[in-house]
Amino acid sequence: MNSDLEITPAEWQVMRVVWSLRQTTSSQIIEILQQKVEWKPATIKTLLRRLVDKEALSATRQGRGFIYEPLVPEQQTMDQAADNLFNNICERHVGSTLEHVINNATLSKDDIASLQKLLASKVANSPDNVKCNCIPHMQMKC
Repeated sequence: MNSDLEITPAEWQVMRVVWSLRQTTSSQIIEILQQKVEWKPATIKTLLRRLVDKEALSATRQGRGFIYEPLVPEQQTMDQAADNLFNNICERHVGSTLEHVINNATLSKDDIASLQKLLASKVANSPDNVKCNCIPHMQMKC
């Protein structure tokens, strides 16, 4: 997978449809997205073209149209986006940012149990305090 793949919020909307359907046409994508957002078909086609250019989607000609398929796995792409976010924030703020995400996310009981198990396993090897990583070799109070 392209580790430099950057997907805009609008492109995420398109990718979510394609990931869900696994294989689809622009007409199907337009029909689904127009139920959620007020985008013109030309806008959606532009987003599709950008995603093909970024190698996130493949486009195979079929008659007058194209069949679109994802070239990047959904979970791996979401993980990469999360890693990109957390690699760009101060390490001292990771905990509070994760807390914010958890507070605002809808989680199943299985999700919560899995997170609790993961956190319990991390406690033994976790530091008492996380140091700022914004400026190398300096202890900042962010």
